[in-house]
Amino acid sequence: MKKMKHVVLLLTLISIALVISACGGASQDKGSENSKNTNTEPKSGGVLKVGLASNPNTLDPIKYTGAYESQIMRSVGDTLVVYNQDLSDFSPSLATEWTPSEDMKSYTFKLRDDVYFQPGKYQDGRKMTAEDVKYSLERSAKESALGRLDGVESVEVTGESEVIVHLTAPNASFLAMLTDVGNIIIPKEEVEGWGDQFGANLVGTGPFQFKNWQTDQKVELVRHDKYWGEKPYLDGVTYQIIKDPNMMTNALRSGDIDIATDIKGQNRQVIEQDQNLELLSEPGLAIDYLDLNNMSGPTADPKVREAIYKATNVEEIVKGVNQWGGGTVSYAPIPKGSWAYSEELEKLKPEYNPTEAKKILAETDYANGFKTELYVLESRVPYATIFQAQMKENLNIDVDIKVTEWGTLSDIAAKGKAPMYIGGWSWYPDPFFFLNKTFHSNQIGSLGNGKGYNNPEVDALLDKALSDTVEQGERAKLYQEAIKIIMSEYPRVELDNLDQTAAVTKHVQGFAVSADGTINIVKPNGTNVWLSN
Repeated sequence: MKKMKHVVLLLTLISIALVISACGGASQDKGSENSKNTNTEPKSGGVLKVGLASNPNTLDPIKYTGAYESQIMRSVGDTLVVYNQDLSDFSPSLATEWTPSEDMKSYTFKLRDDVYFQPGKYQDGRKMTAEDVKYSLERSAKESALGRLDGVESVEVTGESEVIVHLTAPNASFLAMLTDVGNIIIPKEEVEGWGDQFGANLVGTGPFQFKNWQTDQKVELVRHDKYWGEKPYLDGVTYQIIKDPNMMTNALRSGDIDIATDIKGQNRQVIEQDQNLELLSEPGLAIDYLDLNNMSGPTADPKVREAIYKATNVEEIVKGVNQWGGGTVSYAPIPKGSWAYSEELEKLKPEYNPTEAKKILAETDYANGFKTELYVLESRVPYATIFQAQMKENLNIDVDIKVTEWGTLSDIAAKGKAPMYIGGWSWYPDPFFFLNKTFHSNQIGSLGNGKGYNNPEVDALLDKALSDTVEQGERAKLYQEAIKIIMSEYPRVELDNLDQTAAVTKHVQGFAVSADGTINIVKPNGTNVWLSN
């Protein structure tokens, strides 16, 4: 174990050195008032600059797979309904009201009649119609890369401002699914006109419209003057791509950005000690995990997966990566903030036991270890480095760490070509978004279940939790049964349950982190961010 301690210590020293180096030129003024305590009236004007840790791959609602893309898209497009600010209920957006049928197999939506698209190349900012809703939702239902509108059979236009969404079966998570930015309403002319390039030229009905995208640098949005909702205070929003976490912190301290995301490690402490900044960190609906390929390679053998899990000192990894706060050990494939979470689930996590792990591996064709590849984003290299050392020491498994961009990682993982990869999942409180999307066999071939997990019994439980009842307690029991089976088959290693964290300058007003990880700038639930100067 001395080797393990050396790895953790080395990572710590490197992190501290990088932060000190990156922040050496930052402002040291400590006299400004904290943004949370500013009591001035909202003012209009200014461009908000938000740092994102990875370059978006596409802004097409049916093709996007990552949070980095969704953060931009939610400022450009609107869904029919949205979550309220504490994620406890739904609020109107493009739909003013909705009514489910008695058999829960259809929903009737009344639509706003004052909604206009942003001007684009193939339409000049026309009024949104019920036909647009039909087109957008049916497109998502048929073509979404992550099945973001599974179970929608068709959308029927029943009036100028009314549609009925028909489901293949009752779906207790349907309204929550509709809030996903992958289900924003878009104009058919723009989609068909741009073809494969629509993802780089997104047009929607949201508070800001697309202006410019410089790959690996920034995406610029400007205010949509015909936005149907409360007028945005901001003139625009610029999302700046800053892949290095220490450079992200430095950019915030120097004023190059106003909001920094993905704040982890020593950077949390650096920000907390700067009186010009505020660290916003709340327990989140976010987990990190290490997916093991269930279809091919050594990890297709459940015994190999079991050995790897029991040879992984998760506590050491989590402590090493989150020693300045922001993350705790994950015991199950749903976050602690989900309403289906139970402390009983924590008993399912395998105990770290390298001796037993060696015995289990000895029962397989890989008793002497093997070579494999682990795909990660740059921000998750610390997880990978500690895991790599543990595997070599405990099981003689040589792990080659492959650091990739988000687009490459998501493509390789979704296609089942990654022997291992470290991923993160952040979504809504409903377990459907964590379990169905990452363990149901109908998601094989998508990012969530690129590992290829397939168990008919689990599928049946997940389906039943959607169609047989809307009662939360009953659904929770079904999901917990599914989790027990999943954990017994070791399809992946659960790592940590993360806080949702951002940091802001003193000038940012009206911004708060959300448990689901969304960056909300202007939203129909009452959010409207502004800059004090």
